[in-house]
Amino acid sequence: MMAMNSAARSRHEPPAAATSPLVPGCTCLALRKAARRVSTIYDQCLEPYGLTITQFGLLVHLRRHGPVGIGAMAQQLIMDPTTLSRNLRPLERQRCVRFEQDPQARRARRVQLTDEGAAALRRARPGWERAQQQIERSLGLADTVLLHRSLATTLEQLAS
Repeated sequence: MMAMNSAARSRHEPPAAATSPLVPGCTCLALRKAARRVSTIYDQCLEPYGLTITQFGLLVHLRRHGPVGIGAMAQQLIMDPTTLSRNLRPLERQRCVRFEQDPQARRARRVQLTDEGAAALRRARPGWERAQQQIERSLGLADTVLLHRSLATTLEQLAS
């Protein structure tokens, strides 16, 4: 019976040598769970403004970078272009963004922030700030700063 439990367990767990005793569990799973928890906080704070944190982030990106092609924007945001397009559609329906032909590539489209999108960002800013403050209160200032630094380093190291 004990051998069966061990065999069954080994089919669902990585070999013991594959993990470090200092890093228990799956890094990806831990990051995804934390990201979902953080996203929920932002989504709740942005809901009264009619935006999700994903939509808010896309609008911020467009405000900072100006009109950009879908492929380039997807690459900058480390997203799949299809997923990005799907996330931009509701913003287009709300007239927060518009698509236009890229003047440098006739068959390509680029996305641009509209005046309505800029206004939506300004209106939603207090919700975003509430979420930021809630995260900071939960983690503490020092751990929030450490988290940002660690994530920036992680993104840089995993890019190569």
